[in-house]
Amino acid sequence: MSRKKLSKIRRADPFFERELARYEFPLPSREYVSQVLTDEGRPVEFNELAELLDITNTEREMFQRRLSAMEREGQLMRNRKGAYILPERASLTPGRIQGHPDGYGFLIPDDGSADIFLDQHQMGKVLHGDRALVRVTGIDRKGRPEGGIVEVTERVNTRIVGRVFVEHGVVVVAPENKRISQDILVPPQPKAKNKPQSGQVVMVEIIEQPSKFSQPIGKIIEVLGNYADPGMEIEIALRKHDLPFEFSRAALEENKELPDKVTKADLKGRVDLRDVALVTIDGETARDFDDAVYCEKKGRGWRLIVAIADVSHYVKPGMALDREAVERGNSVYFPRRVIPMLPEKLSNGICSLNPDVERMAMVCDMEISSTGKIGKYKFYPAVFKSHARLTYNLVWSWLSGEKEPETDVHRSVLPHVQNLYKLFAALHKARGQRGAIDFETTETQMLFNEQGKIENIVPVVRNDAHRIIEECMLAANVCASDFLAEHKQTCLYRIHAAPSEEKLANLRAFLGEFGLALGGGDDPRAKDYAILLEKVKLRPDFQLLQTVMLRSLRQAMYSPDNVGHFGLAYEHYTHFTSPIRRYPDLLVHRAIKAVLAGETYTPDRSWDDIGLQCSSTERRADEATRDVENWLKTFFMKERIGEEFDGTISGVTAFGIFVALDTVYIEGLVHVSELGADYFQFDNIKHQMLGERTGQRFRLGDRVRVKLVRADLESNRIDFVLAGSEKSYAGRRTVPKTAVKPVSQRPVAKAVTTWAPLAKAPAKSEKPAAKSVAKKADGKKSAKPAAKGVAKPAAKKSPAKKSVAPRSKSAAAKPVKKATPKKR
Repeated sequence: MSRKKLSKIRRADPFFERELARYEFPLPSREYVSQVLTDEGRPVEFNELAELLDITNTEREMFQRRLSAMEREGQLMRNRKGAYILPERASLTPGRIQGHPDGYGFLIPDDGSADIFLDQHQMGKVLHGDRALVRVTGIDRKGRPEGGIVEVTERVNTRIVGRVFVEHGVVVVAPENKRISQDILVPPQPKAKNKPQSGQVVMVEIIEQPSKFSQPIGKIIEVLGNYADPGMEIEIALRKHDLPFEFSRAALEENKELPDKVTKADLKGRVDLRDVALVTIDGETARDFDDAVYCEKKGRGWRLIVAIADVSHYVKPGMALDREAVERGNSVYFPRRVIPMLPEKLSNGICSLNPDVERMAMVCDMEISSTGKIGKYKFYPAVFKSHARLTYNLVWSWLSGEKEPETDVHRSVLPHVQNLYKLFAALHKARGQRGAIDFETTETQMLFNEQGKIENIVPVVRNDAHRIIEECMLAANVCASDFLAEHKQTCLYRIHAAPSEEKLANLRAFLGEFGLALGGGDDPRAKDYAILLEKVKLRPDFQLLQTVMLRSLRQAMYSPDNVGHFGLAYEHYTHFTSPIRRYPDLLVHRAIKAVLAGETYTPDRSWDDIGLQCSSTERRADEATRDVENWLKTFFMKERIGEEFDGTISGVTAFGIFVALDTVYIEGLVHVSELGADYFQFDNIKHQMLGERTGQRFRLGDRVRVKLVRADLESNRIDFVLAGSEKSYAGRRTVPKTAVKPVSQRPVAKAVTTWAPLAKAPAKSEKPAAKSVAKKADGKKSAKPAAKGVAKPAAKKSPAKKSVAPRSKSAAAKPVKKATPKKR
């Protein structure tokens, strides 16, 4: 910069102080640029705008970059003469494109206004995820605003994974992401290294984006293999969702330099807990142990120590490892494969709390009363040794009296484990009194054969050993958030806002049909939900009522703005217990250390940006794992076409009903055209399809018997018809009585099991999540996913034949808002 003193014009920027905190010589803020253009009320060329904002010659290049960034995000645009104008003054709406598998799409406006419908012709100019400026041209037949794309401001798709098809000598790649409906044309490349065969999965690089006159053009840069190869579903998901799965060279170099064991220099300033009988309690297949616990009696209450791996000691701000960690946001747990947030040397090595080796930890040391109320607590860095690596099943066998400890080590830690169990009872009782919502769900576990495909899907049996760890982690998380709030240290809270007014109104209308009411008036609390759940627990329609209540809740996320955690009934809550696999936890550790040192921790990026990033990567991981699990389930069902199953209606949409099967924990669609010879009307509030002529009703929670007719690997679609209805319904007044039963006839014993297909399968090497609040409400032991089974059943089936489903793009989309019990 050529001058150190900024003029009055520059200091008139309403966001000058904010920009000054970020840059030594700040440029005009984006808001100031927009304000000046608004005040001018006309198009302004670059030179004139630079003069209006007192931009020096040395600043012009940087100022041009800022304006270009504003253009990409739709905050500015240039007219045909190259002058800058405000999109809203030209009646243009900036936003992001969301494609639909059927070819049309929407612009999701940045300002949160109504989505703008884009027909197939308009969508031919863009790809899903691009940013654009759209002008509203009218209202479509459904009453939605309809528009046309004026300008594409940002192209986000550079590489796309898809399948190769050769049609009359022309090579095209059909994207695996069905929201991208355009095929990518691949011109002939005589000297190309990658020459895939038709049907193979490839990575294609876009060399020419779609336009009004042409489809996208690309070149194949990687051949992944055949569609049905073992593990191919994961390779596709990694690329489809842009999941980072390889560490950079710089990160690997830093990882190589890390020590293999604790050094004497590391012990400085740490509390020595090596003689305290801390233990880890995890699943049988767990490989990374990031928490250890200890409990002793203290007066009428207890002392609880929760020791968490001190990842922040090794991963410092500014390191390549730290940049990789924030980009990943979290570890991703696929069946039989983990994409870690940190390299294995950290996650399974020096930061894994293996038994009988020294490890460094951040400790939350708490005093808890006999009623389960947390009293005094303190945080400190420590060094300790895990005295035993225990498993949930082993601990429960001791507590239930089924077995006795067989080794001296186990006998020595048994009294502390028994103290943990007594503490759990007090904490669990306090949880109920606090009013935390406790939804009943069933998690599932996939069992695989030697070919890497599902051989069976079984429910995961949870016991009180799981819940012991869950309650201990919840207590530590609450203390961490309270500690940081008390010292006014900004951090990322795990927030779960109260339900929206619209969802509450719909829920109350639905409950009213059953003569039920949710307490709390216009501002219900978690306790009101808990009271109602307890009230309806023994009803035969319990699962229906629970599901509708669960779907009224919002999704939990990360934010520096503390609005509390609705589902857990906490005024403040954060994630402290898993820094190996969640970036927000690592930030919380750094913030606590800063407070202990009398300092303030400020990350390189704004807290808001990191919160949005971590919330986004969490959703990305969920979508990727769901894709993989759906593919595996579809492959599993291909060999069972023609079989009949009992199930429960788990979702109702305008295009049909989703049915969750009782025995195999898989979900599929009965299309509206298969419901009967009638016009069926979808009622979103009552969660039902109602036949106009017959009065036949299909409602969420109803029991049905269905027949599997299709399992399409390409679209991951599983299609059913009602049992006995594979022939035409023409002339029938109603569907067969055996096909559907009212919810009141449902067996109570299956209340939990039938919702299981919506549960995400437990993840490998992780602790099971808590049964408290479903994914939307956040869930679990802050919460490690449960282990994804790799055990083999006694009787093996013969390997399923590899097959490739015919190409099809007409698949109806599955509802996005599907509640899955998961993270807290």
